[in-house]
Amino acid sequence: MVGSGIQGLIGINFLMSNTRRNTLTAATMVLPATVVIVVALVLPTLILLRYSFNQFDPTELMISAFTWENYAEFFSVPYYQSVMMTTLTVALLTTISGVIIAYPVALFLARTTSRFKSLFVILVLFPLLVGNVVRAAGWMTLFGAKGFLNVTMMYLGLIDEPIEMMYTDFSVYVGMLNVMLPFIILTLQGVLESIDYSLTEAAENLGASPFTAFWRVIFPLSMPGIATASILVFILTMNSYSTPVLLGGPRFAMMGPTLYNEITENYNWPFGAALAFILTAVTIIATAISSLYFRRRLKSFTV
Repeated sequence: MVGSGIQGLIGINFLMSNTRRNTLTAATMVLPATVVIVVALVLPTLILLRYSFNQFDPTELMISAFTWENYAEFFSVPYYQSVMMTTLTVALLTTISGVIIAYPVALFLARTTSRFKSLFVILVLFPLLVGNVVRAAGWMTLFGAKGFLNVTMMYLGLIDEPIEMMYTDFSVYVGMLNVMLPFIILTLQGVLESIDYSLTEAAENLGASPFTAFWRVIFPLSMPGIATASILVFILTMNSYSTPVLLGGPRFAMMGPTLYNEITENYNWPFGAALAFILTAVTIIATAISSLYFRRRLKSFTV
């Protein structure tokens, strides 16, 4: 009895020492990344947050203070509110249309047994190897007044004068879709490949049509992928810069280029910092709302 009790205590001490050792090992492995994140991200963000409460002076540029006037200016000037609405509209339209366009492609890549599947995936990945600026320049040569589309349509006699396609909402949407589609397709493909498609065969054997089997089986199971892709694309679009600037021009204002201009051209660091945190707050709130929406949709499918 005494010997078994001693062995039990030894075993407990051994397990506790192993637990401490594993905890120390995990902490040691995480520590370098934590230090890098704190130094490179958290501290600069806190400094920028402090700047947002300072005052701007045309001669001294920034005066140390603690005021809410930069945030009040955003909510009191209709121009900045319209810029935020434009940013939200572009992000929502890009996300919704991107998921609709990418879903069939991702479903095809997930289900195909073709020996060219790797080639198809490479074709999806290929745009990611080219920078956003280069891709935007490509769309500029296509949509320009003397671009390929206008020149071709004028040569065929379809139009008498060039159609204004550059520096419009349309060109920005197309450019944003071009940037975001690979992310959506790859995210959806990963989820769709993990689905057991024998479930659709079972549903069809029970009398369901192919569409009903897809809508009641495959689509609900792919909802986590749709949610992940939507949130990812929404966040990236909300904070985009190069595509709206190059394809939208100065007349098309989004939050990213606007706060960049406040800092680099107007040297108004306090107001630019306030815009940055307002953009961050709106992005987080919209992301949280969309997460709740997708969670409820998933529950409605499973009930």
